[in-house]
Amino acid sequence: MIGKLRAMWRRRGQMAMIDAYFRGSLYLLPWLPVLSGVAPVMGRVGSSPLPVTLAGVAMGLNVAQAALAVPLLNRAVNRYLERGATPRTLLLVSGVLTLVAEVALFALITVSGHTAKDSAGATGLAIGATLTPFFMAYSLVVSKRKFLAALAGSAVASMALLFLFTHSWLSSGAMAFLLLFAGIWSFGLARPTGWLLGVIWKLDAARSTETRLAVAEERLRFSRDLHDVMGRNLAVIALKGELAVQLARRERPEAVEQMVEVQRIAQEAQREVREVVRGYRKADLQAELAGARSILRAAGVDCRIEGEEGAQLSPEVESALGWVVREGTTNVLRHAAEVRRCAVRTRIDPLRSVLVMTMENDGVTYPPGGAVAGSVPGSGLKGLRERLRPLGGSLTSGRVPNGSFRLTVELPVEAASG
Repeated sequence: MIGKLRAMWRRRGQMAMIDAYFRGSLYLLPWLPVLSGVAPVMGRVGSSPLPVTLAGVAMGLNVAQAALAVPLLNRAVNRYLERGATPRTLLLVSGVLTLVAEVALFALITVSGHTAKDSAGATGLAIGATLTPFFMAYSLVVSKRKFLAALAGSAVASMALLFLFTHSWLSSGAMAFLLLFAGIWSFGLARPTGWLLGVIWKLDAARSTETRLAVAEERLRFSRDLHDVMGRNLAVIALKGELAVQLARRERPEAVEQMVEVQRIAQEAQREVREVVRGYRKADLQAELAGARSILRAAGVDCRIEGEEGAQLSPEVESALGWVVREGTTNVLRHAAEVRRCAVRTRIDPLRSVLVMTMENDGVTYPPGGAVAGSVPGSGLKGLRERLRPLGGSLTSGRVPNGSFRLTVELPVEAASG
């Protein structure tokens, strides 16, 4: 059971984990009135039936309030984050439970045999604690001004009402102060939590947007280069073709010359397109490393590059390793949604005479029972193996014992140095 819960927790994204942590903290707070508010009162009421009954009613209502707080606070947080509607029904039920519990605790103070100072003080704390769950939810579904205005109005009304029953400004003022303190305390607990969750989700959305912008910028660069190459040639071909049609209709021999020119321009355009595509498909290792660092840092990933300084690599090896870096970066952005760290290391193993490049990142989630190591199927990795095979290289990928994902390339030193 514990293993299944841990697996479910690990499958969550990092942002979802943070969200669940803060929401869970809010769900536990309403139990404080039960444990530290009403529970101590139960031990001070003595054995008289009426005080015991009132304390039991207050305890039961606080337990119900704590259980109700889970769906209530969940929907209240969603309302604060503008992800759902105001939970009016749950808020109304919570208000009724709170009001009845407050009446029971006020009656407990006034009954005979429960007038000792220590008992009255404990009951007063229970009265303030009982208000906390309702105030926490209410502070999340209304504006700050509306909440503070309602809190002040409630304090004034309760002080006037208590004075009518007790004829004591001191006790009425103390209870009004207790109500104000409970409201401000609840506001300070719930409202900053909702604000922090909103900031976290906005940062996550901004990171996703930045990653998409980096990809869109690369597409724009390729389309711009292709337009610059093809635009002029296609315009000339269209013009020459139209001229050849007109000459052919007049049976002029110059039409053949124009069509030959169109053929020459078309062949030249085809050659230039191949050069553009070849330049785009040819992966330069240093350029790919710099691009990977730039894109990953834009996505909020700490990218570290370590390697053999000044190593002389053949053009074929540089291109193959550049493709490894490009494909690895793409996989990080696509599959590791919660990645925070990525490291690219290049070294020469003198014992085996091989050049080893590793690309390791965290943030990858795996299904329960996944293998610790082994290859991961995919057309991108399959293509990399096909590129490395003529050079005598190999590629392995999979999870390592520390939970990260590692892509490893090995090439003979002779092939690497050309």
